[in-house]
Amino acid sequence: MMGRPGLAPGVYFRLLLVGYFEGIDSERGISWRAGDSLSIRDFVGIPLNEGAPDHTTISRTRRLIDVETHRQVFGWILNLLADGGLVKGKRIGIDATTLEANAALRSIVRRDNGESYEDFLKGLAQQSGIATPTREDLARVDRKRKKKGSNDDWVNPHDPDARITKMKDGCTHLAHKAEHAVDMDTGAVVAVTLQEADLGDTTTVKETLAEAGATVAELIEREADSRAAEKPQVNLGGIEEVVADKGYHSGPVLKEMKAAGVRTYIPEKKQAGKRHWVGKEEERDVVYANRQRLQRPKGKRLLRKRGELIERTFAHCYETGGMRRTHLRKHNNILKRLLIHVAGMNLGLLLRNKYGIGTPRGLQGLSHTLDFLVTLIAQAIGLEGSNISEAGVTKKHSVSPQYQLLLCGYFRPSEIQKQTSNPGC
Repeated sequence: MMGRPGLAPGVYFRLLLVGYFEGIDSERGISWRAGDSLSIRDFVGIPLNEGAPDHTTISRTRRLIDVETHRQVFGWILNLLADGGLVKGKRIGIDATTLEANAALRSIVRRDNGESYEDFLKGLAQQSGIATPTREDLARVDRKRKKKGSNDDWVNPHDPDARITKMKDGCTHLAHKAEHAVDMDTGAVVAVTLQEADLGDTTTVKETLAEAGATVAELIEREADSRAAEKPQVNLGGIEEVVADKGYHSGPVLKEMKAAGVRTYIPEKKQAGKRHWVGKEEERDVVYANRQRLQRPKGKRLLRKRGELIERTFAHCYETGGMRRTHLRKHNNILKRLLIHVAGMNLGLLLRNKYGIGTPRGLQGLSHTLDFLVTLIAQAIGLEGSNISEAGVTKKHSVSPQYQLLLCGYFRPSEIQKQTSNPGC
């Protein structure tokens, strides 16, 4: 017997890009959307006489293609941005966010003996004198315990890479940590890493900054080989400045970055008392220098820009992009999807720069703009909305862009607001 046909790599990667632009988090959803939309079938390359790839086929193709290939696709799209002048590489902003894991807290077991959480509570209850504890007894015993969710003691057997973490909304879940390195001049994501959620920012920043530095170096080398006679788009000196929030501030980190030739713009945490610098003169110098840079207008401007550009990448990738909760397990699988997802965000940046549109689910808003243009044309020729079809003006017709400003200037703002909430004028 013959099994289900395989999936070409080009079709597979385009399907993952559909997941970003359509805001779909699961491979099942991507498969369904590819079979439902004729335009997506045309983009992906699925003939009309063939069915859309099943989610199991997408999953099997993902397992067959290694992480390095996904990283090369990410780099290829980054090369397109560099050719368009959208990667400078001089100033890099770094920040991290948590992604909810596809694993439940109730399934965690102890690392030492594999005992489940409920059995562990039953043992504690019996030790306290309750022979046959009820659920209420177990809940009461659990409330009295301290440090009940330590990652040193507990692990989820289905996803060992997930860590017990407090999310941004205050809830506790098993999660992963995604960290972005963003070009502060353009908003392009230069590097993305996936790490354990219980690691501190001062620990994870080393891997992310190293990967960003290697990526910028590759872009410089590529530009020197292909366009040696032209003016360089990427900064020839590589990464020179790093901007981050106060979670990344520590003396050793600032010292290492200075040794690498990088200036830092990282705000300090509030100290309970005076700091003691005996034997730490080098750390003292870099901390004071960092503090002085933040007090200058350039430092304040970069911190404001950090919040704008980096948080925008999180919003596009994980909120409207639909990846706040992962449907895959283990870092190897999640990183594959994450690389193409962030590559889709970079591709959207290029599309917005060229055509003015490219956000997740952004195409869905075009129908409202088209409805508005149809209304404007109907009023311009003196027809009511109910007679639009009689004039041959329907949603299947397009309006040349040069008439939009003319039509927008024809009506008073109050009339435009009555017709639509998003006129586009």
